[in-house]
Amino acid sequence: MDLGLANKGALVMASSGGIGRGVAMELAREGARVMLFARSEDKLEETASSIESETGNRPLFMVGDITSADDVEMVVEKTVAECGGLWALFNNTGGPPAGGFEDFDDAAWQSAFELTTLGYVRAIRAALIPMKAAGGGRIVNNTSVSTKTAIDSLLLSNVFRSGLVGLGKSLARELGPSGILVNTVGPGRIDTERVEQLDTIWADQAGISYEDQRSRSQASIPMQRYGTPADFGRIVAFLCSEANAYLTGQNVLIDGAMVEAY
Repeated sequence: MDLGLANKGALVMASSGGIGRGVAMELAREGARVMLFARSEDKLEETASSIESETGNRPLFMVGDITSADDVEMVVEKTVAECGGLWALFNNTGGPPAGGFEDFDDAAWQSAFELTTLGYVRAIRAALIPMKAAGGGRIVNNTSVSTKTAIDSLLLSNVFRSGLVGLGKSLARELGPSGILVNTVGPGRIDTERVEQLDTIWADQAGISYEDQRSRSQASIPMQRYGTPADFGRIVAFLCSEANAYLTGQNVLIDGAMVEAY
């Protein structure tokens, strides 16, 4: 299937590693003109080189912070200027700190909101200008399977990720007439540094080794393994493509059937 992504501008937030890197890799593989965005120049340079080595398509990148309104606006402008427009936006960020209700004060709540929600809102606000001018586009917001089932010790993520589902559903209805499709994706256990950190925390809480925790976790997934960033990236690439012409307003879990909830 031709996804129709060749030479289309695509901005991938938090893309120096993990899920963001996997999405950028698959978009580049499809011929998109990809802009990477993250805080570490060294990691961005390594990611751009790795993607070029594997796909023959070198992404551009900008160093910045998703919690900075100026940085977010600037990377959208840079994508439009240097990638020939902005067709696809993949909103992504690292998760807020782990912990329970009594672990967080007002400052922690505000920081988590800035990271997981307001950064997405600002990126979408900036992206809508070139997307509407071009007659359409695709927005995919990354969240978590916690939008369907709460994850222990991830209270802040549980709260704010769920709100993004409402944002996506509302935007899909508002932006459909403009040819802009908006979807939400929720990763399950994708084999990234974030999941490694969580497995370490849960192993400590259970008094077992990291290896035992990982084995238990994988055994609980019908696919019997963690997903890879490539597994995740291929689905997002479809959602960002012209081949996806009618799927919008949905919350898609990419979890190997781990979550039993509808």
